[in-house]
Amino acid sequence: MSEAKPFCISKNEVWEAYQRVKANKGAAGVDDESIEDFERNGKDNLYKVWNRMSSGSYLPPPVRTVKIPKKNGGERKLGIPTVADRIAQQVAKARLEPELEPLFHADSYGYRPGKSALDAVGQARERCWRNDWVLDLDIKGFFDNLDQDLLMRAVRKHAKDRWVVLYIERWLKAPVQEEDGRLVPREKGTPQGGVISPLLANLFLHYALDRWLAANYPQVPFERYADDVIAHCRTEKQAQEMKKAIAERLQSCGLELHGSGRQGCKSRKVKDLLPSIA
Repeated sequence: MSEAKPFCISKNEVWEAYQRVKANKGAAGVDDESIEDFERNGKDNLYKVWNRMSSGSYLPPPVRTVKIPKKNGGERKLGIPTVADRIAQQVAKARLEPELEPLFHADSYGYRPGKSALDAVGQARERCWRNDWVLDLDIKGFFDNLDQDLLMRAVRKHAKDRWVVLYIERWLKAPVQEEDGRLVPREKGTPQGGVISPLLANLFLHYALDRWLAANYPQVPFERYADDVIAHCRTEKQAQEMKKAIAERLQSCGLELHGSGRQGCKSRKVKDLLPSIA
């Protein structure tokens, strides 16, 4: 490298991250700077990202909140980082993802290289022929409520680069700018809409759910796509027992199933589910 810095981040890593962010497009953050605006002084802007990240002085700006409607009613809050911050997050994601991918469960499908929702549906259909009951899990406000301390324990365990740990902690703590302009501190969760958030979500649920299920209930296969989970059971009794066990496990990790009864964790016969996964 041409300049001595505390953290070894190459300019090429920043350039490749920029290319990924540009390809994904996306809205402007709190600075109202679009990708086209960023590109007008692109060389200098990319140098600033590299210089600040490699020197340890990078501080993420607030995340802009946008509300979008849910299919089943209500609204979901998305957090939109600035273009520069999306690039910085992509740099960290590119470093951390290769360390985490080999750890993740084969039946975790969301936001992973080479996996898709169609893969999850295909696996679910196959398992439905061998198991008469399914649990359809809905975690309440997962991205907004995950425990940051537990997440950072996992990040420190697996991240080889000190700067990755440093910046992930800063991203988690970056305030949120509401639509009325108010800045709100964040003490839990990770913004749904951030570049690195899906990877962090998978890491959290790897320990909170995937590994726990595989170790304690290897006879219960499942598919997980981000925070949507289907678990396969042979009998209604087993489904009800798993419903209780999973709810208790998630509660011990600071999460809860959405609502109660049929809303939070539906146990139903496969014949009732098949039309939705056909």
